[in-house]
Amino acid sequence: MGKEARISGWKAFWDRGGWWRAVLLAVLYMAIYLGAGQVIGAFARDQVDAEDLLRTPQSVFVGLTLSLLVGSLVLAAFVYSVKWFKPLFAQQPVKGSWWMWAAPFFLVAAIVLRFLGINYSSYQASVVVITLVTGLLIGFAEEILTRGIVVKMLRDSGKSEWVVMVLSSLLFALLHSANALSGMPIITVLVTILFTFGFGICMYLTLRVTGNLIWPMILHALYDPTLFLSTGGIDQAAAGPQSPLLQLAGPANMIYILIALVALIVVRGRAQRTPVAAPAAL
Repeated sequence: MGKEARISGWKAFWDRGGWWRAVLLAVLYMAIYLGAGQVIGAFARDQVDAEDLLRTPQSVFVGLTLSLLVGSLVLAAFVYSVKWFKPLFAQQPVKGSWWMWAAPFFLVAAIVLRFLGINYSSYQASVVVITLVTGLLIGFAEEILTRGIVVKMLRDSGKSEWVVMVLSSLLFALLHSANALSGMPIITVLVTILFTFGFGICMYLTLRVTGNLIWPMILHALYDPTLFLSTGGIDQAAAGPQSPLLQLAGPANMIYILIALVALIVVRGRAQRTPVAAPAAL
């Protein structure tokens, strides 16, 4: 009886939602994710090429994949513990408008252009494969956290869709401030936060207009690895000559910012709140 009460109390706590619980969960996730990276680095630092993460499959796997795997498992365990898998992947409670299709359209366009324009001969085949597999983990972890868990918690606390969009996208963007810990210049980190905020809003619009969390996950899972392979790294600009296809994909971030500005002006609505069950009596 005591165990059941503890489980019910745990679920009831998170079911109440709210922005501070969303922030708390995101901070806990980042602590585990970054902590896992530190532990992995302490035991296998020699496997990671700090100057060129995509040089070898071992470098990608140890430097990026493993910590994402830990983070994904932690998030999956959390969602299972609060029994949210079904509601997170159910049909969205708020429908999207026709203009929101601009977000997934330009995301897909950039993905296709990059897939076709990447210079695959500059990578080992195994590096390409492990980078694409790592993209699946990125899509799962970042989307189930920010467009899944955080969006649900904000809606459950009665926030308007404008607030849900802004806060979930801002939290998504701030997760990338952790790049500063790896020595990335502050200006680059700030620019990355701005671009990821616009990208986050486009992911939110994709969630709304497609009606299911699986679609932002898939697009995100394809977007990041094709970006890494087209630029030669993570959160960095491409160097040297590029194919015309990659040049066409280049302005994508600016387009996402423009779409985000439109969304900030016109997004409205509010999801119907789900009643929160009281915890079981001791």
